[in-house]
Amino acid sequence: MPALAAQQTVTLSVPGMTCPACPFTVKAALNKVNGVMQVDVSYPAREAVVTFDGTLTSVEALTQATTNAGYPSSPTASEEDPE
Repeated sequence: MPALAAQQTVTLSVPGMTCPACPFTVKAALNKVNGVMQVDVSYPAREAVVTFDGTLTSVEALTQATTNAGYPSSPTASEEDPE
């Protein structure tokens, strides 16, 4: 099933989330990105876990979406260097 081969998951650090309502904005911004399949945002951890189709979007597009919504993000250290 080629579609599953393109499925990727990334954890984004979103340190700018300062209140319990912030995750709603971050989640909405990420869900608008074409290719995003699932978004789970944790306010206490200041993180967003995003499952997406790598043939339709990229980590860069995801971080740009959160930045455009006012919440700059970046892949967590384990995502940047998985080995």
